[in-house]
Amino acid sequence: MATDKDFIAIHAAAPPKPAPGAPCNGCGVCCAAQSCPLSRLLLGHRRGPCPALQWRKAGGRYVCGMATKPARFIGWLPKSLEAFAARRCVRWIAAGRGCDSTIETE
Repeated sequence: MATDKDFIAIHAAAPPKPAPGAPCNGCGVCCAAQSCPLSRLLLGHRRGPCPALQWRKAGGRYVCGMATKPARFIGWLPKSLEAFAARRCVRWIAAGRGCDSTIETE
């Protein structure tokens, strides 16, 4: 039976989603629900969780693989440009600017 709710898979140890505008805590909800414009543009991903969403056991949080190791996801990216691309990715996804997800979680 269908419901009016959508479900996403999140690691059990992930922190709870912060309120919109609060600092990002790596909960992963936004990227698990849908890919950002950067992922759609560079990875061609359209549905489901972003393929660049990476769980970090050591920190107990999710990170954007495009912002940490972009060459892993962008096969044509030369290693010599990886640090530059990572900085651009951080800027393009507005990492560190606060939670911009209005997705409600239970």
